[in-house]
Amino acid sequence: FQSQDERYAFIAEWYDPNASLFRRYELLYYPKDSSIEMYDVKNRRTFLRRTKYESLHLEDLYVGSKVTVFSRHLTIVDYGNLYTSRKLGSRKERTLALIKPDGMRKIGELFDIIINAGLTITKAKMMLLSRKEAADFYADHRAKPFYHELLQFIMSGPVLAMELLGDDAVSKWRAIVGPANPTVTESDTLDSISESFGHCGLRDAAHGPDSVASAAKELELFFPSSGGRGPVSSAKFTNCTCCIIKPHAVNEGLAGKIIKAILKEGFEISALQMFNMERTNVEEFYEIYKGVVPEYLEMVSELCSGPCIAMEIRQFDPSKVFRDFCGPSDPALARHLRPGTLRAVFGKDKIQNAVHCTDLPEDGLLEVRLYRQTSSH
Repeated sequence: FQSQDERYAFIAEWYDPNASLFRRYELLYYPKDSSIEMYDVKNRRTFLRRTKYESLHLEDLYVGSKVTVFSRHLTIVDYGNLYTSRKLGSRKERTLALIKPDGMRKIGELFDIIINAGLTITKAKMMLLSRKEAADFYADHRAKPFYHELLQFIMSGPVLAMELLGDDAVSKWRAIVGPANPTVTESDTLDSISESFGHCGLRDAAHGPDSVASAAKELELFFPSSGGRGPVSSAKFTNCTCCIIKPHAVNEGLAGKIIKAILKEGFEISALQMFNMERTNVEEFYEIYKGVVPEYLEMVSELCSGPCIAMEIRQFDPSKVFRDFCGPSDPALARHLRPGTLRAVFGKDKIQNAVHCTDLPEDGLLEVRLYRQTSSH
């Protein structure tokens, strides 16, 4: 029996940069009309009256999630009552998805596979592993005859580490990855990643931990909760330009399709990272458009409305210019003049135009460096 106004309660924290402290709120969510209400815990007063807020969904709300409400990034730290905890706190798990060097050409397809499986990508970073990090990752295989070969292989190029979240995420992702050795051709593994994208033996394209405990341990290696940096980014900072998949496109599950289109066009993605940008960083990032583009404020609000994916794009053919492949910033115009471009295919309007790309050639390196500084670790 669902009451007329069923509601879920969460405790959320917001970092107030002006006061340099965390503020706590009770966040109430009403699924019936997607409305929210916020209550300031310390000052015991209503902070936000009940308001319809359609960009927030029940599946976005769980302990540990980051949500954005009117450009404030909130972290959900607890359930607000027993009812919410019982109803929602059951089977959500986190796991590591590691795309190995031999799977990197297929990251667009792999993003799609993850999204279609109903899993949410909450963190993503392209990294290069040091020998020590590779040895830590493969510690359990130290006695195996192929141990050194494993290390060489995982260090042979960039890997893409992702944190996935969802119901039974550990076993779900493990099943999608398939058996460690793709020569095992049982009928139920024919569609697995190892089978579709792996090559042979140790080159099995992707990895998934086998238990909740292993997942927690492995996530800690790539995304340390202590605030440490983890393995270094694979960014090269040469012959590069910056592309950001905007929050609306990430939210609509278009990241994989955009990445596929970029790689198919012959560009290289040499670094990638998912993060939430703070408003002050976005204002600095979009500084050149201030007072020039009438949509400046809306552009800022869009870019800090949720997670985005920033990429370092390299091009080796001087006739192929990445900015041209993105197309005019207005998707309606792009569809008319340049129908094959990213914004023509994936954009909705001038604000939600799927991707940001560097407009001025000399800003490419600047922007890639800026996103390195503003990214949260």
